[in-house]
Amino acid sequence: MPGLLWLEGGITAVPGVLASGIPCGIKASGKKDLALIYSSTPARAAAVFTTNQVKGAPVQVSMEHMKERTIQAIVASSGCSNVCTGEQGIRDAREMTAIVGDLLKIPARHVLVASTGVIGRPLPMEKIRAGLPKLVKSLSPQGGRSAAEGILTTDTGPKEAALRLEVGGRPVTLGGIAKGVGMIEPHMATMFCFLATDAVVSLDALDAALRRAVAQSFNRITVDGDQSTSDTVALLANGLAENQVLEKGSRGLRQFRQGLEAITERLAKLLVKDGEGATKLVSIHVRGARSRREARLAARSVANSLLVKTAINGQDPNWGRIMMALGKSAAVVRADRVSIAFDDEPVVAAGQLRQGARLERVREIMAGREFSIQIDLGLGRGEEQVWTCDLSEEYVRINAKYTT
Repeated sequence: MPGLLWLEGGITAVPGVLASGIPCGIKASGKKDLALIYSSTPARAAAVFTTNQVKGAPVQVSMEHMKERTIQAIVASSGCSNVCTGEQGIRDAREMTAIVGDLLKIPARHVLVASTGVIGRPLPMEKIRAGLPKLVKSLSPQGGRSAAEGILTTDTGPKEAALRLEVGGRPVTLGGIAKGVGMIEPHMATMFCFLATDAVVSLDALDAALRRAVAQSFNRITVDGDQSTSDTVALLANGLAENQVLEKGSRGLRQFRQGLEAITERLAKLLVKDGEGATKLVSIHVRGARSRREARLAARSVANSLLVKTAINGQDPNWGRIMMALGKSAAVVRADRVSIAFDDEPVVAAGQLRQGARLERVREIMAGREFSIQIDLGLGRGEEQVWTCDLSEEYVRINAKYTT
């Protein structure tokens, strides 16, 4: 978009935001497994959490702390999700916020907590207690990358993004980090995404902007069709840009939303690109549905089909699998109205193989790292897009022995 400048770095590109990431021994590998994000001033906050009925203890504690809508720090651990751990899990999550609050001299209720990793194991709290003081001492305006590394599990590398844009005539910065490449088909957000901005935004406008951005980015991706018990997306707005307060309906808020949606889409695509064992990022673009909802249902059905995803991995232009996935969706589909193209190469017309279809050209397109599958249902004006990846043997290898 015009006036948007992508910056180097991630969440610490935002003025007033410090971060850190260290190893404390949760992971046997010795890799970083604790992360902290800290705003030098209290921030207005918005957050979205998993809608899975099985919620981790950190999600439950963070949901409590979000009632006040003032947050100054986010502490996260990786290697153990603290899910299905009973009352002890809740006590441990609360203790993490209390220790961080005490060290930073802020109320524990102004700290969000997040954990990711294996389900059903208690946190090694003795290691975390020893690590948190070091984590706080390591806070730095250059610590965004370390924090991004501290939240990883099966990701192959950190995901971060930052940008600057003009909002109401003043420069505003947005930055974020994210993780999550397995157990991903969110219905709110995905795994972890921690965002910060120096904009001044009203609470109602901040909440609405985050929900809209999540709906158009993280809720449009899938790796394996599974929804995490720990999904957390949080946005802190510390107001250091000193712009006029962005209220619902204002031109400034519309500008801010464009920046927020750009950064969440970039992070969402990075997650799918790094999906467990993934070699390709594929956009499933459905138009011509009776409604946006039906377009989304059809796109999700194709994006989640194991047969489609394995065909993508093998660069096999098996369009019959796409027709199958459309037909089993909850969207209304009439086979004789469907057309399908790979990028701009048409393959299917009126539900049949198009005369003169160049399947060798399609294989060339599918050999690329990124391409799109364009589907027209021919029934209306509904249009939606979902991002997915291929399913490889590596995905099976990673998940066959995840706990061992």
